[in-house]
Amino acid sequence: MNIYLVLVNIAGAVTLLLWATRMVRTGMERSQKAVLHRLLGQGKRNHFKSAALGGFVAILLQSSTAVALIAAGFAASGQLTLAAGLATMLGADLGSAIVVQLLSVNPSWLMPILMILGGVMFFRGHNRDVRQAGRIVIGIALILMSLRLIGEATIPLREAEVLPEIVAYLAGDPFTAFLLAALFTWVIHSSVAFILLVATFATQGLVPFELGASMVLGANMGSSIIAFMLTRGGSAAARRITLGNFIFRAVLAVAGLGLLWLSHVPGTWLGPDAARQIINFHFAFNLVLIALALPLTSLMARLTTRLVRSAPQPSHPLVAPMRLDDNLIGNPALALASAKRELLRMAEIVERMLQPVMELYEIADPEKIREIKLLEQAVNAAQSDIKLYLSRIHYPHPEGADALRGQELAQLAINLEYVGDAVVKTLVKLAESRAEQKLRFSPAGWRELNDLHHRVVDNLHLALNVLMSEDRAAAQLLLEQKASLGHAGRLSAAEHLARLREGAQQSIATSDLHLETIRALKNINSLLASVAYPVLRRTEEPQAQGG
Repeated sequence: MNIYLVLVNIAGAVTLLLWATRMVRTGMERSQKAVLHRLLGQGKRNHFKSAALGGFVAILLQSSTAVALIAAGFAASGQLTLAAGLATMLGADLGSAIVVQLLSVNPSWLMPILMILGGVMFFRGHNRDVRQAGRIVIGIALILMSLRLIGEATIPLREAEVLPEIVAYLAGDPFTAFLLAALFTWVIHSSVAFILLVATFATQGLVPFELGASMVLGANMGSSIIAFMLTRGGSAAARRITLGNFIFRAVLAVAGLGLLWLSHVPGTWLGPDAARQIINFHFAFNLVLIALALPLTSLMARLTTRLVRSAPQPSHPLVAPMRLDDNLIGNPALALASAKRELLRMAEIVERMLQPVMELYEIADPEKIREIKLLEQAVNAAQSDIKLYLSRIHYPHPEGADALRGQELAQLAINLEYVGDAVVKTLVKLAESRAEQKLRFSPAGWRELNDLHHRVVDNLHLALNVLMSEDRAAAQLLLEQKASLGHAGRLSAAEHLARLREGAQQSIATSDLHLETIRALKNINSLLASVAYPVLRRTEEPQAQGG
């Protein structure tokens, strides 16, 4: 037996497992990102519903970490309370354990069928969602393939003389096994992949249940470390959610490790063989976790609020300091860079206005509306300051490239102000009108509007990337997204009219609101996409000269 060749084969199979797991998650995020965000946002007032939705989304994404990052983002923006965020995370932990249960069922005939089906959907799909669904199916097939490859690659290890000694040592030292599992899970950023790996080793007789149970506990703690580390640079609200989840899982994992050390837990209670016992133990751990911790989310929220203090707020909490530097007026290149930084600040304020719009459509919170109107004043002031600053720059050539760039930045500032006006004068007013008339959108119409809003916010982020990077590929993608959203808006309007013809009462009552919202979101999206045209124009010129 060539031990190096065996290890290379195992490493290759594990790499395929990690890549396939990520492939499923990214396919789901790309095709259903707005739906996933909307689902997680629905349970913000009911902890049991939050846990259920968190588990469901974790199953779809095959990752509790991805749910943690989404929930942390909601908490940072004030759309999710801390206790509800913790409940969401507990549900996601259980959902991740259910994913392991599902993937451990691996009949030999399933993998090729999934591969063929996914390939047909990906290569023959007529729209983006079908192709991404094909990507998900192929990813699941590759996960099953990788597990089979891991099983085949580990067969020679049963003949290794040193392996029984390593297994015996780790079985006798569960604390070391626990720490190694936590570390490895953190390194590969996937508890699903690690648990499946351990179960596959157990299938080959390499890992007994006692050792596997210690590693399962370590993997659960390591998984909670992943989300905590990924949010360490985020807001206090985001860090509190991931810290609370870490405390819950770490306490129960350490307690479980102590029980394994002090008493013999018969694995036969959990299944007929070591692999099934390990997978069921992982599920049982997360089931016990949610049963014990869910009633304690409010207490944990108070504890993490004390442990993680909010950063001190600036004198004006809504607006960061202006970044225009009058000392650079005489240097066009540096002055334009200063103006670009101020535009980025202005766009970030616009994002803070746009982000909570659909939440206002549900509950027209007067305090949030007041804050958005204050932010609009900051946007108006920034637009005026940027235009005046750009007009004072000393351009050596009034018709040169720097002067043209100044005009482009001024136009972008005007467009951002128009976006702010559209949010306040159209979308916020529509939200207030809906609340006053106590109207409710139809379920289909509400899904469509949420999807459009989410895509506009995504395109705002992409527009900021184009502004800062001036990358041609990103600019082209922004225009493609503009066209895609325009098509989605027309489709939503057509489906809304179809519901009107069918006599749907909710659609009739909210018809004006629905169509006006679509029109406003499309106009905002077009204004944001305008940042792409100057980038494409500038990058076309060198190509034309080179040709």
